[in-house]
Amino acid sequence: MARQLDPQCSAFQTAIDVLGRPWNALILGVLQAGPARFGELSLRCRGVGAKILSARLKDLELRGLVRRAVEIGPPIRVTYSLTPGGQAFEEVAHAIERWGRELLARTRGRGRRGRTTPDPRARRA
Repeated sequence: MARQLDPQCSAFQTAIDVLGRPWNALILGVLQAGPARFGELSLRCRGVGAKILSARLKDLELRGLVRRAVEIGPPIRVTYSLTPGGQAFEEVAHAIERWGRELLARTRGRGRRGRTTPDPRARRA
């Protein structure tokens, strides 16, 4: 008999699908500071190429997390900002950061003997 999926599990997977895509969390985090134009985002998101940044912004816009506003006139200006759904990421980002700090604190100072998972480089007998 097939197990029925829990709606919360599907909600969790939806969130992981967004955050699991490279650079999405960084872009959402940068836009927490306020609206930005593409060039500004490109400078703040170091390491992200223009093609990838553009693709991620389109994806986040389709998911309803980012709003793209076009200002007509010479020159045409495009500004990106967060929708209320995108702004909700701030709380998630703080929770992930808190969890990351806890993980780091637990693993600092541990030698190889204090590892909780086996070292994949270790020889098997």
